[in-house]
Amino acid sequence: MSVSTESILNQFRSEFLSRPNAAVSSAATAPARPVANSTAMDITASEDYQRVEQIRDYYGTGERHNPYFMPRSGTMSSALQVEGTEYICFSGYNYLGLSNDARVIGAAQDALGRYGTHAGAARMVGGEMELHQELEQGLCDAFGFEDCVTSVGGYAVNVTTLGYLLSAKDLLISDEYMHNSGVMGGVMAHARRMSFPHNDLEALERLLKTHRGKYERAIILVEGAYSMDGDLADVPKLLELKRKYNAWLMIDEAHSLGVVGDTGKGVCEHFGVDPRDVDLIMGTLSKSFASCGGFIGGSQAMIDTLRHFAPGMLLYSTGLPPASAAAALAAIEVMGEEPERVTRLHSNVRRFVELATERGLDVGDSGASAVVPVLLGDTELALHTMSKLLEEGIIAHAVMYPVVPHNEARLRFFLTAEHTEAQFVKTLDLLASILRNSASTQ
Repeated sequence: MSVSTESILNQFRSEFLSRPNAAVSSAATAPARPVANSTAMDITASEDYQRVEQIRDYYGTGERHNPYFMPRSGTMSSALQVEGTEYICFSGYNYLGLSNDARVIGAAQDALGRYGTHAGAARMVGGEMELHQELEQGLCDAFGFEDCVTSVGGYAVNVTTLGYLLSAKDLLISDEYMHNSGVMGGVMAHARRMSFPHNDLEALERLLKTHRGKYERAIILVEGAYSMDGDLADVPKLLELKRKYNAWLMIDEAHSLGVVGDTGKGVCEHFGVDPRDVDLIMGTLSKSFASCGGFIGGSQAMIDTLRHFAPGMLLYSTGLPPASAAAALAAIEVMGEEPERVTRLHSNVRRFVELATERGLDVGDSGASAVVPVLLGDTELALHTMSKLLEEGIIAHAVMYPVVPHNEARLRFFLTAEHTEAQFVKTLDLLASILRNSASTQ
């Protein structure tokens, strides 16, 4: 079977790239329709499976390197090993370079010896460890929360928090670039969902002015540092709006805690505001903190309510594994003891943006976080460029519609404190050369 690149891209909706339209404003669902035949029960007949087959065929010709699901060996850093070949990697979240730090690894090993491999149960009924409480207190101390609760997945934290706090009587207004997890939290809640154009807070205020009075609770949902463009939310203005319209403000800081701010304490530090003025601050342990899981910080009353009643947070869910909790706690402690890691990351981001700009590459409004896109526009060009870089030993994944709008395809670079200028120069020189050659053949 042979299919064109355009055909694949037009149909490409595999789960790891898709997100629902955040602009959907009604939670109503269509009634179930009768099934005319057994085809619906055959997963191989589904559109999604056919897309998987098309992707497999596209990369199975032997002429293209498949950049997805590449199994690595060894630790994650600015370089990694895949099938015996070393690649420069810009697709890892190891922002502070802590995933292979001996102290972090040692803490995980010690926890395994002390607690074993498993939390044992849901935390309310036997799965609570001192380590869970130490981690949550460590997060509060590091980032200024009054209280905090951790859970086994960052995605689940957003879905669970929003799904529990909101109902069909309530309103969720989110930035159009909000992560899929936040959107799905609104779906779970059956809340009225609206979105505003990216970082357009005048549009947000118009929506609040028109609709806030029709609903009981309201949440304004944004990312601290956006995972596609790398720019920041305007926290001071958002705080003004949430107070003016009696709404809760929830900030997803998955890509900003440990990264943004002079000491990595996130967008509140960057803007000089008290994190306790924000109702809900979500973060992950899988980005800067060398582990896996998620957490949410807020007032004692808010977090204690979530801790006891939010399904999927602690209720109906096993606690963080000992090794994951210990690794995250150690990483947070190292971040506090070695502020130079954040400083080095900031320096790397500035230098990467400078070098990219010197070569005529469009990095948009990035530069305030560890996420830097190189905007290409054309989807096929993004896929072609990604594959060419991979052939030369560089991993930087393409992002395309529907994750980003039509004609805004890009390569996305995750920068870390471990990357070197030599890696930047090699990568950006090659990228600029690939783009020049592509332009000359059009």
